[in-house]
Amino acid sequence: MRTRSFYFLLQILILCDSFSFAQELRSDTSYWHRGFKGILSFTQVNLSNWAAGGENSVSLNSFINMNLNHVKGRVRWENSLDLAYGFLNQKEVGSRKTDDKIQALTKIGYQLSSGNQKLFWSTGVGLTTQFATGFDFPNDSVSISGFFAPAYLVVSTGLEYKHSEKFSLMFSPVSGKMTFVNDQRLANAGAFGVEAAEFDAFGVIVKEGENFRAEIGTYLNINFKDEVTENVNLESRLQLFSNYLENFGEIDINLELTMLMKINKYLSANLTAQLLYDKDVEFPKLDDSGVQVGVEDKWQFKEIFGIGFSYAINPK
Repeated sequence: MRTRSFYFLLQILILCDSFSFAQELRSDTSYWHRGFKGILSFTQVNLSNWAAGGENSVSLNSFINMNLNHVKGRVRWENSLDLAYGFLNQKEVGSRKTDDKIQALTKIGYQLSSGNQKLFWSTGVGLTTQFATGFDFPNDSVSISGFFAPAYLVVSTGLEYKHSEKFSLMFSPVSGKMTFVNDQRLANAGAFGVEAAEFDAFGVIVKEGENFRAEIGTYLNINFKDEVTENVNLESRLQLFSNYLENFGEIDINLELTMLMKINKYLSANLTAQLLYDKDVEFPKLDDSGVQVGVEDKWQFKEIFGIGFSYAINPK
C-alpha cells in the first residue's frame, strides 16, 4: 500500500508540474497548437416476430483525441490524451464493454542543432489504463481487470528523429516501464507480471502480492499520421520495449492504428485496430478436453469498425 500511494502521489506531482508550466506560458498563446477529434457511432437492432431469428441489441462506441503542443525556438512540447469506451447491450446477456482505453502522453524535446530541425533529444512520459472493470465472458462473476489494474507508466529519454509532422521515431537506450495492479486479488494471483502472493501449506496467504513492478530496458516509439488519400486519414503508433534485466531480447509490442474516412462534415467511418504482445500477460492453457493445464502468453488483437458522428478541430 505504501508503494502504491507513493507512486500515485508522484504522478499527481508530475501533473501539477505540467500544469504550472502551462500556466507560465498562458500569456503567450501564439506558440500553442491545439487539436480535437471526437467520434461517436451507434447501432440498434430491434426485431419483432422475425422468422430468420436474431436478438435485440444496442451498441455504442466513442473515441476522443485531444492534443496540445507548444513549439518555440528549439523547444517542442507535445501532449495528447486518448479516451475510448464502447459497449454492447443484448436483451439476454445484458451489457458488455467492447472498448476501454485511457492513454495520456507528454513529451518535451530540445533541437540538438539550430541547423538541423529534425534531430531532438526528447523525454517522454506515457500512462495507459482503462475506465471500467473487465470480465472474461461468459463468466461475469470474477473480474480480470479494472481501473489501474493494470496501468502502465513508461518514462523514456533518448534521441528523436522527426522527419515532419507526419513521421517521428524516438529511440531510448534507457527507459523505465512501471506496471500497477490496483486490485489485490489480481495482484495476489500475479496478474500482469507483478510478484504473486505467497501461500502456506494450507493455502493461507503469508505475504500479499505486489501491486507494482518496475522494469528498465530499451524503448522504441514510431509514429505516423497522414491523409493517405482524399478524406482518408491514417494514424499509427508502434511501441517496442525490451527488459535489460529479465529475458533481454524478448520484446513487448504495441501496434495501434486508427483510420478515419470522412463522409461529410459530421459523418465518418472509422476503423481502429490494436495488436499487443506482452510475455507478462498470461492466459489459461487448456488441454483437448478443456481442462486448464497451465498458463501461456498470447498475441492479443482488437478491431473496431463503425460509422457515425464525428467532429474535429485542427485535426492535423
